[in-house]
Amino acid sequence: MTTLQLIEEMGKSGVLGAGRIYRATKLLGEVIQDEETTVFLSVAGPMVPGGLRKVIRDLIANGYVDVLITSGANLTHDLLEAFGGAHYRDQHHDDEELCQMGMGRIGDIYTKSEDFEVFESKINTIMGQIAEKNNKINIRDFLTQIGHLIDDDNSILHTAAEKGVPIYAPGLIDSMMGLQLWMFTQENQLTLDAAGDMHELSDIVYGSQKVATIILGGGLPKHYALASNILTGGVDAAIQVTMDRSEAGSLGGAPLEEAKSWAKAKCGSRLVTVIGDATIIFPLMVAGAMESINKSD
Repeated sequence: MTTLQLIEEMGKSGVLGAGRIYRATKLLGEVIQDEETTVFLSVAGPMVPGGLRKVIRDLIANGYVDVLITSGANLTHDLLEAFGGAHYRDQHHDDEELCQMGMGRIGDIYTKSEDFEVFESKINTIMGQIAEKNNKINIRDFLTQIGHLIDDDNSILHTAAEKGVPIYAPGLIDSMMGLQLWMFTQENQLTLDAAGDMHELSDIVYGSQKVATIILGGGLPKHYALASNILTGGVDAAIQVTMDRSEAGSLGGAPLEEAKSWAKAKCGSRLVTVIGDATIIFPLMVAGAMESINKSD
């Protein structure tokens, strides 16, 4: 049984999580091959250290994603690997021992401080190269220039720069990259214009016949992706994969239907929310969508 066949069997059930995965996979396949639809991918949470780096990179490389909106942390971890670092498993120590060993923990994912030391050195060199050319740029341009200055075909930043796919990270300062940026500016001139990103993003929204948003996790990337589409009355379609709950009123846990009340999703828009871990669900959805596209070809 192939991935698509398994998902289609879930579709025959049609209810609960199984039905949602089927409907989300079907919608994903439709929007990424629709030439009239601009696809936004919103990524929050530890998706790069959690194993989705190449999935996201391949979607960009194959022309299935037009805009990426993510956290500074995911981009930091993309660069960590681009600079030769890694993410590790199976460290059987408590957190105080890990700290003494120079290791940080994200759930059951581990990082080494020595890898971050390499990251700090290399990103400072890159910032210096960027500042020499222009010391006031928007965040998107900053990230694009970084992508052009690294040499890793598996990197999200590098692939996006090569393919002309813009990356927006409105919360960039809240990450290790943001910390390094602040440290760099103590002795150098480099200013990032966050508002400048909205000029470009609004042009993309206004220039799109339709917009579909794929949302992994919640937080700031989810809001940025949806709120930017208020300009035209909201997105035409959206898929959300989240484990956040709605009871506390957070945006991360908000049902996609709630976005209609804010004109972040159009009336009549196609919306599917799947509750679960995106590191499990999204690869299945992508595999199923790719199989259905190849089958139709």
